[in-house]
Amino acid sequence: MNDDQIEGKWKQIKGQFKQKYGDLTDDDVTYREGRFDEMLGRLQEKTGRSKEELKKEIDRW
Repeated sequence: MNDDQIEGKWKQIKGQFKQKYGDLTDDDVTYREGRFDEMLGRLQEKTGRSKEELKKEIDRW
């Protein structure tokens, strides 16, 4: 999965969350997006694997 595909999936998820929880704002969703990026960074640091490798593994889950 490439970055464009991941971004597309993330936009779909954001839309679903906004539909389900109407009081969510873009700021709330952006915060979560930042937390995901932070998690990827921590995983990279701990495992020594690339961001792309980690995203592929997450996609397989």
